Amino acid sequence: MLKVNKLQTAATVLIVPGLREHVAEHWQTLLEARLCKVRSVPPLDTDKLDCAKRVEAIQHALEQIDGPVILVAHSAGVLMVAHWAAQHSRPIKGALLAAPPDLDAQWPQGYPSAETLRSQGWDPLPKGRLPFRSLVAASTNDHLASLDAATRMADGWGSELLNLGEVGHLNPAAGYGHWPHAEALILELDR
Repeated sequence: MLKVNKLQTAATVLIVPGLREHVAEHWQTLLEARLCKVRSVPPLDTDKLDCAKRVEAIQHALEQIDGPVILVAHSAGVLMVAHWAAQHSRPIKGALLAAPPDLDAQWPQGYPSAETLRSQGWDPLPKGRLPFRSLVAASTNDHLASLDAATRMADGWGSELLNLGEVGHLNPAAGYGHWPHAEALILELDR
């Protein structure tokens, strides 16, 4: 039997998935299996697009964690973190915010429309400075947000922008299962 070395962090990592929730081959799911101190925001049973319920789910997950926390969000999970930070206060050690989608962009078929998201409370997106260190990891060829849009979000949130190059939406469809760079970024935030 192969023994897998778990990644040690001082802080507990809270995984905040996007609208697709928990996908077995997604880098967040694989990362969760690699970490010693980790929790994940559970999927919603109903009202899956309701932003307020998703923010409430983040808050509930955080209430179950003692000590320092690092948030690791992907896609719409990044937007949920921005909404959470605008409504709640709790010390956060840092956040890795990967592939934030642009609510002003036309999303491909299979994704919710801008009108649907607006009606569910996603827009307007909080644009104020986040009260914790954050890294926005963005792609030059993401079909849900241009690099310019990700740069504007990072600037508004006071985040450091990491241009990852051509990595699509940083999901299994773009070839991302295991993403070792995420582990290095988490360790950087954990210092």
